[in-house]
Amino acid sequence: MPSRQPEAPELIWLLPEHSGRGPRPAHSRASIAAAAVRIADAEGLDAVSMRKVAAELGAGTMSLYNYVPKKEHLFDLMVDQIAGEYELPTEPSGDWRADLTALAGRQLAVLRRHGWAARLIATRPSLGPNGLRYTEHFLGALAGTELTGSAKMEAMSQLNGFLCQFAEWERSATGSSPRWISDMVTYLQGVAMSGGYPRLAQVLAEGPAPSGPDAVFDRLLQRILTAICET
Repeated sequence: MPSRQPEAPELIWLLPEHSGRGPRPAHSRASIAAAAVRIADAEGLDAVSMRKVAAELGAGTMSLYNYVPKKEHLFDLMVDQIAGEYELPTEPSGDWRADLTALAGRQLAVLRRHGWAARLIATRPSLGPNGLRYTEHFLGALAGTELTGSAKMEAMSQLNGFLCQFAEWERSATGSSPRWISDMVTYLQGVAMSGGYPRLAQVLAEGPAPSGPDAVFDRLLQRILTAICET
């Protein structure tokens, strides 16, 4: 019986981009990832396929598997491609809260530009070259704190989780109909007047905090930073 070919590793970063032998490759991981990102930006993540990426590049579908053996690898490349959009300073400032606040703002901007990304990052985080650059900066921002190494990595996961969740909430809220929002306000006003939920009524009576997405993000972000970095 012919020997069975070993499966490709789960992470594309364990595979060489090309062997260095034979003709010069017609494509690169970067060009393939960029094409996939363009498709996802225009049509959503579910529209991304090897066939569509190949068509975007003017290549044969099967030829792309020489560069990207699995669709999961393509997702890893896409996540790392957009991580390359982070404009990071050469070194952290030494003020961990200010550094992480700035970093979170940059990350949210990237997630807003690529509405598909939060869902993918939340389910399949990847640390390619650009992701490692982000990680190095994050750990540098926390270098002066008393957090252990494992606590720093946990803090990064917690902050990433919050950012993905916020980006998804913001995207969903933007798509909510004005009628749904109006009905929710009416419903809560009735609940408050019923007398059955005095604590909720008290909170609602205090009036809403500034509710623009940036104001909400800033408040929640500072609470998250306090929770993950000062405990």
